Amino acid sequence: MTYKLKTMLLGLAIISMGVFTSCNSISGSNGDKDDEKAADTTKITILQTADIHGQLDPHPELFWEDDSIIFRDRGGLAHIQTLFKEEKAKNPGNTVILDGGDLIQGSGYAALSEGAIFPDIIKNMDYDLIVPGNWEVVYGKDVMMDVMQGFETPIIAQNMFHDDEEKKELFPPYWIKEIDGVKLGFIGINDPDVPVRQNPIFSEGIGFSGIDDSVKDLIQKVKKEEGVDALFLVTHFGIFKQVELASNPIIEGVDYILGNDTHERVREPIQGKYARVTEPGAFGSFVGKMDLYFVDGKIVKEDYELMDVDPEKYPADPQIAELVDKAKEPYEEHLETVVGYTETPIYRYLTVENPMDNMITDAARWKTGADISISNGFRFGNPIVPEDGKPAPITRANLWNLLPVNEKVKTGKATGKQIKDWLEKEMHNAFAEVATERFGGWLVRFSGMEVDFNSQGEKGERIKSVKVKGEEMKDDEYYTISACVRPGDPLDNLCRMPNVKDVEVKDYYIHDVVEEYLKENSPVSPRLEKRAYCEHLGPNSFSTVPGTDYEFH
Repeated sequence: MTYKLKTMLLGLAIISMGVFTSCNSISGSNGDKDDEKAADTTKITILQTADIHGQLDPHPELFWEDDSIIFRDRGGLAHIQTLFKEEKAKNPGNTVILDGGDLIQGSGYAALSEGAIFPDIIKNMDYDLIVPGNWEVVYGKDVMMDVMQGFETPIIAQNMFHDDEEKKELFPPYWIKEIDGVKLGFIGINDPDVPVRQNPIFSEGIGFSGIDDSVKDLIQKVKKEEGVDALFLVTHFGIFKQVELASNPIIEGVDYILGNDTHERVREPIQGKYARVTEPGAFGSFVGKMDLYFVDGKIVKEDYELMDVDPEKYPADPQIAELVDKAKEPYEEHLETVVGYTETPIYRYLTVENPMDNMITDAARWKTGADISISNGFRFGNPIVPEDGKPAPITRANLWNLLPVNEKVKTGKATGKQIKDWLEKEMHNAFAEVATERFGGWLVRFSGMEVDFNSQGEKGERIKSVKVKGEEMKDDEYYTISACVRPGDPLDNLCRMPNVKDVEVKDYYIHDVVEEYLKENSPVSPRLEKRAYCEHLGPNSFSTVPGTDYEFH
């Protein structure tokens, strides 16, 4: 399937290059004829943020350049607003600004306020449209609805319903905007797997539908009955499934999939059979900018840029800066308390092993005495970076960025065979060649275990070796494991591993564990240690998207 897709995408890319190249004269100056064309052209700008995850201020951001990891300060809501204002001024009246979800969760300020700090800020920013993400449910249905309605901004989601007899939509399924006679349609779709990806208790009372005929029917309705000239799906279920969807006949009639969720930095839209796919990074560090040129209601040219939110280039907007400071004030003293130090950069951007998770799992194993401690794998948390040869402070705010949900620690026992079978499933979630079989895209992380694997292997046959305490794991031997509670999961389920024995929920929380560990062991120096290693990927393994030449940088 993927090889056919790759060939098809190449052919379509060549065709699309021809289409867009043939229209370059629209912005040129080759005499009166081109000037007349330019006068009939409507330029519309789409600005997109995604996965801000509660980040209010500028912060270190990781970049992969010249085969090296480097850090630069990026982001901040007040700086994003300045960028919005500058870009709107370049194309006044013809700019649409949207956010693709996971806005109100991910920082300590977000968690301690349960998202309540955001309405006053967001409604004073220049957003025209917002789509909920998989983490919007984190504080429960009622809080989510209160917070998002407080934005006083249109919110759309085609596949979220009240989970009752009436099954009414939580939000309108689409939004229409007309600019200079050009009609734009936007359909919002959240991740159908929210009840599985998040703690199940978070989304109680909310029903989700998948990518089915209801999506196809809505696309046809918006395209034909509403008569839109350009149709956008604003989706929040990750780059892998979004790229696959772009070549699925169900979305015929869609021009662009404005994707979100996996924090990928798409710098050139990815061409599918029916639509082109974008995804504009995360944490407020980037804004995707798409300029579309229309003649007689048809797109004749596209320019796309992933813009860095550089706080030096975009000084803080005074109104938003004041609102951010006001929002932080009740929580600032507690969250900005230093709880430890690190001598090495802490980050979580790689698909396999990361210093951030090494520190967290080391802390959990130190506290529990378990043979193996597990951390759920995802690209999350702002880097903590020492400067001028001095250890970098770690604050409680940093801990919330690393661990955005603070749950109790849970321990249990599983056989080597159980652990290997579970690891194989987790590897397939991260490295499946068929994009729709991927679930997240990052491998779980751990302390106390060394795993050698081949990401290119067949399903169920990727593991080459698993060692615990320097010895090969034995299938019939029991090993103690620690992880965090996922409220709503069965008691004997530990980080998606079923049928764990002798389960015990501790009376302490993971934040307490990490704080205690840092107090005893600072300064820490977490590094990559080949706890999980694949020769094909190497130590610095970023995302791969099957069938494309996409690279994270």
